[in-house]
Amino acid sequence: MKKSKQFLDQPICWGTWISTGSPVVAELASQYPFDWLLIDFEHGAVSDATLPEILRGISHHPHLSVIIRVPDFQPSLISKALDWGADGIMLPHVRSAQDAARCVAAMRYPPRGKRGYSSSVRAYGYGVAPPTVPSDIQPLLFAQIEDLEGVNQAQAIAAVDGVDVLFVGPADLKMALEASDAEEKPTYGDALQRVSDAANAYGKRSGILVRDQGSLPQLLACGYTCIAIDSDIAILRAGYERLISARRS
Repeated sequence: MKKSKQFLDQPICWGTWISTGSPVVAELASQYPFDWLLIDFEHGAVSDATLPEILRGISHHPHLSVIIRVPDFQPSLISKALDWGADGIMLPHVRSAQDAARCVAAMRYPPRGKRGYSSSVRAYGYGVAPPTVPSDIQPLLFAQIEDLEGVNQAQAIAAVDGVDVLFVGPADLKMALEASDAEEKPTYGDALQRVSDAANAYGKRSGILVRDQGSLPQLLACGYTCIAIDSDIAILRAGYERLISARRS
């Protein structure tokens, strides 16, 4: 896919999170020079009804990749999101190479995968521009590392053909490490480095959602090159807080 190649060619890929489920907010974000937008179908307020409207507003931008985070491994939802025009999928809680491989299979057409094919979906102009060789379509896959198992298996996950990014979910990974009673477990900082090293070893990207931009230099030094800066909800919240603070002062 043309967009996928553009995405992978960028030295650093900057993105942001869309959780409100608002087509207007997503379209506004797409007016800025992000490399990718994440539409959150796991924790966000996105529905089956609003996702096509969001994609209509943003997926026509030639240099913007649109990634859908699905709630879990649901082949029908993965296929539908790609049919509607998404450029890739983010799968939460990837704990093994097998988790990643079955998601790749759900995203690709035979003989490389198991995705069902229709030439008349929105991704192919409703039949006006079907792909010449459907099996060559290779959507982006962000495999989310959010558990100790995922950290321990990061090398194997990165080795899977079709995985493009090992993407750390910082809140879940921190919680998982704190809750684990394993005798030997890495610190959060060590876990971040292990994920990045695994991605680099296989020519893949490592990514993470960043709330505090002060942490960017350290993350870049660790090798993270796929960065999501904050979310629409957090940006709106900060704006409202500034309004209230100004009024009180």
